Amino acid sequence: MQILAAGFQRTLLPDPILQRQRGQQRTADESDSAEFVLTAEETLADVPDQYEAAARETDAVIAGIADLGQALPVPQGLPWFPADVKNRSVRWVLLHLIEETSRHGGHADIIRGTIDCATLFPLLAAAEQWPDPWFQPWQAPTG
Repeated sequence: MQILAAGFQRTLLPDPILQRQRGQQRTADESDSAEFVLTAEETLADVPDQYEAAARETDAVIAGIADLGQALPVPQGLPWFPADVKNRSVRWVLLHLIEETSRHGGHADIIRGTIDCATLFPLLAAAEQWPDPWFQPWQAPTG
């Protein structure tokens, strides 16, 4: 999830806003699977730092935008971008970023839930150390 989110934040805001070069956009027949695999130089411990760096960069970009209605060009010729849409607003891009982050976070939570069988309130009770909780705090299964 964090590898995906960091990459997504860095690619969703286009070059005119970030004012930096990204290189060539991949084509429709090129796989992006290598973007979601740790390289030989990376460790799992690096992933949260990469996500935090992408989040800080995104926050800085957003803070520098005076007009959320500003039009941004939509890349053309790629199947994941609609051919009939030429521009989207910064506001649309930011809402889409929130939507995608939430969607993939939900996917990760479903996977986590199937592994540990934990549910919302017991997890919160454990994470936030609720005093005299309404719910028994979640504990990892033993054995």
